[in-house]
Amino acid sequence: MVEEEKLNVRLRVGASESKTHGFSKPRQRLWRYGPLIIWAALIFIGSSNLLSSSNTSMFLVRPLHWLLPQASDTTLRVLHFIIRKAGHFTEYAILALLAARAFRTSSRELLRSRWFWASLFLVFAYSLTDEFHQSFVPSRTASIYDSTLDTLGGLTALALLALRQRVRSPRVSKG
Repeated sequence: MVEEEKLNVRLRVGASESKTHGFSKPRQRLWRYGPLIIWAALIFIGSSNLLSSSNTSMFLVRPLHWLLPQASDTTLRVLHFIIRKAGHFTEYAILALLAARAFRTSSRELLRSRWFWASLFLVFAYSLTDEFHQSFVPSRTASIYDSTLDTLGGLTALALLALRQRVRSPRVSKG
């Protein structure tokens, strides 16, 4: 009976070790970093001619004109501009949240403990490289203002996430 229990314990330990050292770790990394990489790739694709202002005006301005038939062309252009800038803000807010998700659960202590700053740095660096990429696309223009807006979107999302985390788990004061 005692030998059988020892065997069961050894089998359970062996099974858990194989999970962490076998296929489970790559799957964990894929689950952790995959969405972040996919979203970054989508941003890169969107920075091509595909989502240039001239292309988005075709599927944004017409519906806006239908919704606001009395709006002038200038008003429609301003709304188009605002929607595009809101897209910048939002896409980088999502990038920041996916980075925070990955870094907060990382196997690296430095990333886990500094997830906020690591995520913000990634957003900032990626926004700069995205604008640099756009400088080579004829239908796009690179703008440091867009990079600033992108970073602000990431910062806002990270700040809200950090605030939410603090509210959910308040620190116990020693006193």
